[in-house]
Amino acid sequence: MYASPKNYQRRESLILIASFLRKACYAVALTALVVVSGAGADEIRLPDMGSPADAVLNKTEEARIGRAIMQQIRASGQLVEDPLINEYISEIGHRIAAQTNDGEQNFTFFVVEDPNINAFALPGGYIGVHTGLIDATRNEDELAGVLGHEIAHVTQRHIARAIHANSRQSILTTALMLGAIVLGASSGSADATQAAIAVAQGTAVQQQINFTRSNEYEADRIGIAALADAGYDPHGMATFFEVMSRLQPATPEMRAPEFLRTHPVTSARIAEARSRAREYPRSLSDDSVSYGISRARILVERFETAAEAVAYYEARDYDNQTDIERYGRAAAYQRAGRHVEAMRIFEELLARDQGVIAYHIGLGQTQFSLEMLDRGTDTFERAVELFPRNVPLVIHYGEWLIQLGLAEKAHDMLLDLMNNVPPTPEQVRLLARAANDAGEIAEAYYYLSEYRLMTGDLIGGIGFLRQALAVPDLEEIQRIRFEARIDFIREFMTEEQLKQMQRSGPAGIAARNGR
Repeated sequence: MYASPKNYQRRESLILIASFLRKACYAVALTALVVVSGAGADEIRLPDMGSPADAVLNKTEEARIGRAIMQQIRASGQLVEDPLINEYISEIGHRIAAQTNDGEQNFTFFVVEDPNINAFALPGGYIGVHTGLIDATRNEDELAGVLGHEIAHVTQRHIARAIHANSRQSILTTALMLGAIVLGASSGSADATQAAIAVAQGTAVQQQINFTRSNEYEADRIGIAALADAGYDPHGMATFFEVMSRLQPATPEMRAPEFLRTHPVTSARIAEARSRAREYPRSLSDDSVSYGISRARILVERFETAAEAVAYYEARDYDNQTDIERYGRAAAYQRAGRHVEAMRIFEELLARDQGVIAYHIGLGQTQFSLEMLDRGTDTFERAVELFPRNVPLVIHYGEWLIQLGLAEKAHDMLLDLMNNVPPTPEQVRLLARAANDAGEIAEAYYYLSEYRLMTGDLIGGIGFLRQALAVPDLEEIQRIRFEARIDFIREFMTEEQLKQMQRSGPAGIAARNGR
């Protein structure tokens, strides 16, 4: 269910990556010494077949590397789990990607909690955006411009092409470059993860894969065309470049924004982007409400205290605020526990626009917080009827249903959503919580197994399945399903993992995976 149990575990990911890179005559840093000592560089030749990029790194292999890096970014705890923000970034990203993608490339868009202004593309179609970048953009077209640029890096396979372009380097140097992608992320620290991201994007530092100037210009060209085709202002990319160029440090000692270090912006590049944008009709569309809401939610959480967030929004007279500013004010009141004031604003906003899901969610949340249970339920039920299977809506409603002791209803609703929309690991864990509170203990263990698999713990995944099999009064259909899942997972495990699992036994694994 949800995701096939690929070999996500850090150690196994490194072994897997080393294996297929050796076939292409490259190795990650962990295996570099073994490869070099076992054969001289002159004895190793690149396969003379297929496209240059595929000869080094095909799309399947890129996806595996991307998953390995994502596992470590997720382990760092920096991923933003706000469903409203994630849904918006995913929506805008897929809208642009649809204009450049041939259907063979899957994309995953996510947000990283980091005030630095940056965005990055990882192998396999993983596109990350820092909260600092979303906050720094002045309009939706600029945000779309950044996403368009990163999407183009993926569709044009710049990472694989950069590796191929460095094929004349020594095997050890190339191994170290590739190792930076994986091993830099493996520590789980923010600095190491950022270093790996910089490598993936092409920081122009020796012994790291760097996107060439032509790669950057190509990403601009492809991205601008995609922006226009997707209905965004093609000038959005150039205007954001202009904003970033003003942040260039006055002296070398001053630290440049992350975006400038990974995406060097010159006057020539800005002029080129402007010139290309003029080839397309200019879009005059307004920013979407979702853009404003996402920025407001990021801004509210950026302040160290709720009082600071409230003070920021109260600094301007309420009557002179836009609806988005009023939404931010209500969100700040929510954070401060001032639910009556927040509820009044949400009621006013919803009365003006029933089509904004965030207004429904905000009103329902404040009503529940004020123990207006019937009104809160009515608000969420009307919203679910208007927007069936909307991810942020169902997740927020499910969380409240669990708190209110209506776990069975939450379980049914969340299960329906996740069987139709690919969930995140945290959403699967919420489903497990709902199942457990509803008394569906075996199913709760099953969901926790899926959660473990999605975060790279194959042994832990089997451990939870074994606990599920030990639940009294287990139905035969459940037993068959759980045993089949165990057999399926074992196919992806290494010999060492299988031996470790055998040594631990069901009891040992169950104890290690205690919730």
